[in-house]
Amino acid sequence: MEMLKEGQVRIPSGCAIAAIYAKDAHLINGREIIKSIAVMHERSNGLGGGFVGYGIYPDYAHAYAIHMFFDHQEAKLQFETLIFKQFQILKYEEIPTSANQNIHDVPLIWRYFVLPLRKLDKNQEQTFIVDEMLKVNETIEGAYCFSMGQNMGVFKGVGYPENIGEFFRLDTYEATCWIAHGRYPTNTPGWWGGAHPFSILDVAVVHNGEISSYDMNRRMIEMQGYKCTLQTDTEVIAYIIDDLTRQKHLTLKETAAIMTAPFWEDIDQMAPKERDYYTYLRKNFASYLITGPFSILVGYQNGIMALNDRCKLRSMVIGENKNTVYFASEESAIRVLNVEIASLITPKAGEAVIYQREVNRNE
Repeated sequence: MEMLKEGQVRIPSGCAIAAIYAKDAHLINGREIIKSIAVMHERSNGLGGGFVGYGIYPDYAHAYAIHMFFDHQEAKLQFETLIFKQFQILKYEEIPTSANQNIHDVPLIWRYFVLPLRKLDKNQEQTFIVDEMLKVNETIEGAYCFSMGQNMGVFKGVGYPENIGEFFRLDTYEATCWIAHGRYPTNTPGWWGGAHPFSILDVAVVHNGEISSYDMNRRMIEMQGYKCTLQTDTEVIAYIIDDLTRQKHLTLKETAAIMTAPFWEDIDQMAPKERDYYTYLRKNFASYLITGPFSILVGYQNGIMALNDRCKLRSMVIGENKNTVYFASEESAIRVLNVEIASLITPKAGEAVIYQREVNRNE
């Protein structure tokens, strides 16, 4: 990783991404991530902002927290008719929001804490959740599941990210990890479902840039059984990560090595063992390679990953101290938090930076 010089700031480019990760699982109030992303206001255009928080539902940590958008009551009724037959409902309620003059055309926003009625092992349970929620998105007009993980939740919509954070009252939540995104859509429309993060189970992705390999990646992932309906390349990134980690049982480090695999000319210069490894990944997972200018943050239970494209065409800064790691498109989004930073780095092109805690059964 490259060290940044004192006071060095990356040149703004594209959307805004930011994150705060607690290495020791201490709780971070949502107002901190709002403060961080708000500094990069000019990177957004008001057509999409969003957040994901991990560890926010300790009272229902074992359940799946289903966050839903509904265009109308009929869609909500159809969804509940389906879900009440398939799941044990521990609690359901409208997600609390506050009136905000900058947020308009708000859908119905509800959350459901559920468990499958059938007894399943963990893998079967996760597959069941994914299948049912993706089926909802595909078949129930006006209903959209935008979060389905355990002890985590996505909050997103049309607006600047700081307004979305205030709208969802994120200052009332405490999380062990927050990730935020401010959207500046160029090729796709701004709508509530199209805002970042995109999530599947506990994995949530925010993305700055553009995926030039989208068509190839989309065709490949749809051959694996996924359905891309949201008109954005970030959806494909989330499905690629889910397929490689949950379905094909690869590690996140291996997944990153596939998505940003080295160029063939670089592989040819490697030592034999390393050359064989990357040759295997490139030949066997060729359609999972992501090309184009991008930086992404990937959240998951107990961890977070930052990843740049192979040419480092989008900015990413990481600041770290004893207990916390800060990620942002710009250094200013870290400095605004007035925290002591022991080191400040920027990941190299195609290099995954991963932080992960040991599993704490009390989380």
